[in-house]
Order: sequence, then structure tokens, then C-alpha cells
Amino acid sequence: MPQSLARLHVHLVFSTKHRERLITDSVRDALHAYMATVLKNLGCPPILINSVPDHVHILFELARTVSVSQAVEEVKKSSSKWIKTQGTEFSFFAWQAGYGAFSVSESNVSTVRNYIARQQEHHRQKSFQEEYRAFLERHGVAYDEQYVWD
Repeated sequence: MPQSLARLHVHLVFSTKHRERLITDSVRDALHAYMATVLKNLGCPPILINSVPDHVHILFELARTVSVSQAVEEVKKSSSKWIKTQGTEFSFFAWQAGYGAFSVSESNVSTVRNYIARQQEHHRQKSFQEEYRAFLERHGVAYDEQYVWD
């Protein structure tokens, strides 16, 4: 086959370091837009980005020539540098070291999109840690609790 084709959807989840509640309303929309631009520049079209004060959910298409780890590194590194320029309250901003990246089938894209869109509502009842553990278990990811959080 002479042509390489791919369409891979990724649901990416990561938190602020120590789950500090630093993603405020004053910066949220601009942060999402900045992250979307970073992804577009990588050739990874964002589908939806949403956050609550302590973590972010991103649904995007992974470019055929970019690894998940490359996309994550660039989004986290660039957005961390950017947010530190948004005011003194963000001068010590950092993302957690790790992340969760989960594959999404074409038939489930709209379900995941709706889930991400409803983050504020969802987190009235469930913490980030509870949500993240549920993702890991649902996707059959083995993990050691002592290494998941920083």
C-alpha cells in the first residue's frame, strides 16, 4: 500500500501539580485556545478541550507522524510556559508529571465529547482522583497508586 492513512482519536487527561486549583475562570478560555493552537500546529486537530480548576480533558485527533508522548509534551510544556505569563498568581504553575491517554473509537467520539463538555457538572459529585481511577480501570490500565499522583 503506497499511502499511509490513519485516524486516531485520543482522550487526554492530566492535572495541575498536586491538583492545585489554578485553572481559574479568568484564564480558562484562553488556556483552551492556546492548547488548541499547539495541537493544530502539530497537525493534531483538537475536537474539544475543557477543564475544571485542577485538571484538563482534551479530545483530539493524533497526527499520523506524531506520537502521543510528543503531543502531550508539547501541549503541557507550551501551555505551562504560557500560563506563567498571565499574572503573578500563575508564576509557580505546573502540570503533574504524568498523564492518561485513552483511545476513542470513531463510534464513541460524540459520547466522549459530551462527557468532556459536562466536566463542571460531573465534578460536583466526583473528584479528579475518583474519575481518573475509573478511567484507568475502564481501560484496563494497571497502575500503582503510589506513582499516579504528584
